[in-house]
Formats: sequence, structure tokens, C-alpha cells
Amino acid sequence: MYKLSEKNYIERDVSWMLFNRRILSEAQRTDIPLMERMKFLGIYSNNLDEFFRVRVATLNHIVKYADKGEKDLSKRCEKTLKTVNLLNTKYAKEFEKTVEDVMDGLSKQNIHLLRKADLSEEQQEYVKQYCMKNLIGTISPIWLSSIKCFNTTLDDTIYLAVRLQEWKEEKKKAQKDFAVVEMPVKQLGRFVVLPDTVVEGVTHHNVMFLDDIIRCALPYMFPGTSFNDFEAWSFKITKDAEMELETDIRGGVLQKISKGIKSRKNGLPVRLIYDKQMARSILKALLERFSPYSVDTMLPSGRYQNHKDLMSFPRFPSADGSEMEYEKWESVMPSWAKERSLMQAIRQRDRFLHVPYHSFNAYINLLREAAVNPEVKGIKTTLYRLAKDSKVIGALIAAARNGKKVTVVIELLARFDEESNIDWSKKMADAGINVITGVEGLKIHSKVTLIQARYGNLAVVSTGNFHEGNASAYTDFLVLTANTPVVNDVARVFDFIDKPYLPVHFRQLLVSPNGMRRQIEALIKQEIKNHRLGLPSQILCKLNHITDEGIVRRLYEAAASGVKVNLLVRGNCSLVTDLPELGGNLRVNAIIDRYLEHSRILVFANGADLDHPEIVEDDGSHHDYKVFIGSADWMPRNLDHRIEVYTPVYDAVLKREARMIVEYGMKNERNVFRSQEALYKYYSEKEIEKE
Repeated sequence: MYKLSEKNYIERDVSWMLFNRRILSEAQRTDIPLMERMKFLGIYSNNLDEFFRVRVATLNHIVKYADKGEKDLSKRCEKTLKTVNLLNTKYAKEFEKTVEDVMDGLSKQNIHLLRKADLSEEQQEYVKQYCMKNLIGTISPIWLSSIKCFNTTLDDTIYLAVRLQEWKEEKKKAQKDFAVVEMPVKQLGRFVVLPDTVVEGVTHHNVMFLDDIIRCALPYMFPGTSFNDFEAWSFKITKDAEMELETDIRGGVLQKISKGIKSRKNGLPVRLIYDKQMARSILKALLERFSPYSVDTMLPSGRYQNHKDLMSFPRFPSADGSEMEYEKWESVMPSWAKERSLMQAIRQRDRFLHVPYHSFNAYINLLREAAVNPEVKGIKTTLYRLAKDSKVIGALIAAARNGKKVTVVIELLARFDEESNIDWSKKMADAGINVITGVEGLKIHSKVTLIQARYGNLAVVSTGNFHEGNASAYTDFLVLTANTPVVNDVARVFDFIDKPYLPVHFRQLLVSPNGMRRQIEALIKQEIKNHRLGLPSQILCKLNHITDEGIVRRLYEAAASGVKVNLLVRGNCSLVTDLPELGGNLRVNAIIDRYLEHSRILVFANGADLDHPEIVEDDGSHHDYKVFIGSADWMPRNLDHRIEVYTPVYDAVLKREARMIVEYGMKNERNVFRSQEALYKYYSEKEIEKE
């Protein structure tokens, strides 16, 4: 067995930091539209917040509370935390510089972010009227002396620490105090657009951060006091989002999750980010409010926090005629999805959708057909995340009202969507849908739909959520099939969810935690065996994350034995590609572009030459490569602690399409070959040819 060490295994959380750094590098590119750079800054910031809420919080728990039998794990996590914090400090400086560069770019396009000192008299009056109308009465400052501890502050919120002083005529301080202001971003947005100004015939667009608007309003926010000098600095607190779920068997899962959401609001602080210009006296006063808890990470930053809000920056035309955003790509409706009956189209042959290149409406229309088709008896589906106004649920509710037996397995532990999923569960139950709220101890991450019909059942297996919003921004692959063995296995998945501790044998699907790990390792070992027998061998896979130590060992073994291992990995990747013993056989590529790469596609040569898979041997035999698509990344949680599903792809057209997606991704290189652009062009032209 291949031995792992610090030299050949990158810790998951260190790998994540390297991944997020790639997001930042996109924001640094000057060859992409300015608003897209702004978006990447927002994604970087949002990613980092969630990382500290969840992963850093978890590492801290292990370091602080691991018992004597877990010393090695504790030391490993402690070392990871140290590396993460060093990288975070380094990247924070890069991030701040990148923000400055993007803001300079805005200025060159005559889009100006103004502060109080920049305002003309007319603009000062406009801001004053805005404050009187929108801020006064909305914001209620809290004296810092009244705050005993910051463990009750909100996590996803920006605060201003305000120093108030009274100066007498002789410029002697007579009084000083501190206050904290919570910024009402959710109510008012982060940016306030001021009227345009025209200088020498050129239009200039003016914007202010809400932070600076509030700074202008401070003199009006402390009525009845004698303070006449105000300064404010921003700060934010990131809190532990790991939920402490009670294990009392008397409480149902729904009640436990609800309690967990409430406990999240009182999570302990794990990170403090503050304006590096903040006065030492007020910073000291803030830190005293964290006692008896300590903040694991303190990071001085720039004037503004929560840069995720940059994703909602107001849009303006460019001054020089350049594109400010990517040209919008309209999703293509595949020709088969335009037929009168989608169910019949799927029965003719297996179909696929590759969203967002293909329209997700094809899947929704299939549900709508099932909701009214007299031959349909029932619909079963798993739901992990849902759109705010979910058309998927609308179709399912319609089906239930039309007398179909509808069962929905909804995962209440979908992180940060728990509250939304609870609300949807209640609405569906009220509409007569049989709602199953997950399995104790096993998160349900599979994405499968079963349509039970008189003339033959159908199934959908997806790599991503049945979520209209995700389907417009994430690349995912859906297989729609009437293949009886596969469809029967999908039915067994729902049996397994219903009774997870009874033995279920899957004949076609790879299902975790049943046998997926063993089957994936067997597929890798078969490639090694084929190579030794002189047969073509190759592993070509597209995943979001690869961190499982067992899988990493197998991949190293394959590459070291001579198997070409080509991996397209968007996020965490614990593999080191340049190890001498691998002989250059391991290659990892990644795509960061306009869409979030989310599909999981596995291709194993199985003795076939992937460059010429149609070749038949002299003896008439033919090796057929294997393709699987599904919901699982190669991480311990997916392989051992979740219900996940991969389906084999049998249709020759679908296999070729799935393989092409990964091959395009492996060729992806900025300014040379952009796989997303190539795929969009391919699907668009393909549908035009059919018209």
C-alpha cells in the first residue's frame, strides 16, 4: 500500500486555501470584464467566511477538546491551523491590493466610490436627505459599555465601532465614549447610488458604501448628547457554525435541527476582522468583550468588510466602450425536450442535460408532465437545496393534488439551508406530499428522481441539486433513463433511505455508504491490472474534491504503475503531481471561469483506447470504456457518511458526451482553450443543426 506523508499528501484545509487563492487570481486578471473581477472578489470573501465558520471552527474544536487517545489528530489539526493562518495573512494582503486595483479600474470607467470628504455641497445635501429618510430611526446605536460579550452578535453582519468625543472651544477633550452600530445591509443594500455628475460633457457615476453614508449620519444618531466629533471603523465577527445537535431520542429530527439553527446564532467567535486604522483604545475595548472566550484569528484589514457584497455592486455602462460583464449565454433547450411527451422521448433512448448550457426547464417540464399524465402513479425524489420560489416543488405539489403518490426526501442538514428546508417540508406536507426528513446519522446527498408509471418507470440521476438557481450557475450533468435495471436500482435507493439498516443489494448503481468506496477502488485496480496485461489503461475523472487518503493511495499506485491518471478537480485536491516515482503519469487540472464546475464524471478505459474507443480487436472482441456520473466527491464524508449515488452511463451518445466534457476540461487553459466557451458553442451549434 502506498504510504502517505507530508511530502505527498496535502491536507484538505490547506488545499482549500490554495483553491480559494485561485479564485483571487481570477480577480487579479486584467483581461476579463471589470464586474466579473468584482464578482470573483465577492466569491473569494464569501468562501473564506464559510471556511472559517465551518472548517476552522472544526479544527479548533479538535485541538481544544480532543482526548488523550487523539493526540496525533490534535497535533495534525494544530499544524494545519498554523498553515491556514499563515496563508490567510499572506492572501489578505493580496486581496486588499486587488480590491484597490479593481476600484482604480472603476474610476477609469468614470465610476467613483465617494467618501464624505469627496462630496460636493449638492451631494452632501442628497446624502443628508437619504440619511433622514432611510437611516434615522432604522439604526439604534448601542453603547459599548452595555455590551458584556460578543458571543450574541450576528455572524453575517458588519459593525461600526464609533468613538464619540466632545471638544470645547479651547480644543480640550471634555468627554469620550464608544458605541457600536449594526449596519442595516439587508434592509438598505451595501451601496447607495448618488446622482450622476457631468464634467465637461462627460458623465460620472457616483456610489457610496453604506458604511460611509452612516459615517455622515453619525451626528444625527446620538440625540440628547453633547458629542461633536465622531470617528468610525468597521469590524466583523465570524462565528462557529458547527451545530451541536442533541441526541435525545425523544426529540424528532425536525426539532433537533431547529434547535441547532438557534444554537448557531450563539456560536463562539472564531475570527475578528477589523479596520487596521482603528484606534487602539477602541480595539482594546472591543477585545475585552470577547472574554472569557478568545478569538482564534485576528486580522487587521482595510476600511470595508464583507466584500461578498461586491457581487451586488450597481451596474453602469463603461466609459470606453469595453464590456463590463460577460455576454450572457442563453441556455439551449435540447431538441428531444421539445417533443410533446418527454416521457416517451426518454423511453426511446437515454437522454441527458448538461446545465446551464442546456435549460433546466427540461427537467421541470418532465415533472409537470408526470403531474398530469394519467399513467403516472407516483413520483419520488431527493431534495438537498431548493430555489427560493422552487418550480420543482410547484410541480410536485401539483402532482400530489392530482392524486399522484408523491414522496420527497429532503435533507434538513444541508448546511446553511436548514431553515429554508424546514419551511419547504411543512409546505409540502400540508399539500399532501409524504415528506421524509433524512436518515439519522447519514446525510442524504444523492440527487435522484423516480417516476412510477403504468407503462414503465423512469429515473433521473444528477450530479447536482434540483435547484433552478444552481442550474443557471453550476455545471451539472443529468441522466434521464428508462433503462429497467438502473431504474429498479433507483427504486432500491428509496427503499434504502426508508429502511437504511436493512441489507439492500444494488446491481447497477454505486451507492454509499454500502459499497461505493470498494467499487471505485476496484475500478482503479482494474486499470492497473489492464496496464500490466498490456491493455490500454486510463483514469479520466472530473470531481469537485479529492481528499480521501485511501483513494489518494490508489491513484498514486495507478500512476506509479504506468496508468495515465488525468483528473479535473475544481476544489480540494490532496494529490501532489510532480512526485518522481509517478513518472509524469498523474495530471491534475482545474477550471475557474464564468460557471462553477460541479459535475462529477468518472471515466475508466477498461481496456479500451480512449483516443479510439471504436476499435475492435483482431479476434472480434471489443473493450468498452466505463462512464459513471453522480453526486459523490472522493472525500471520507461522501464515501462513508452520506447516501450518495453514481449511475453507470450505457448509451453510447451519452458516454461520448460525458467523456468529452472531461477531455475539454483537461485541455482548459486561459487564452488558449476555454472549455466552457467551447462547450457552449458546441451545444448551441448542435441544436441549430437539428432545427
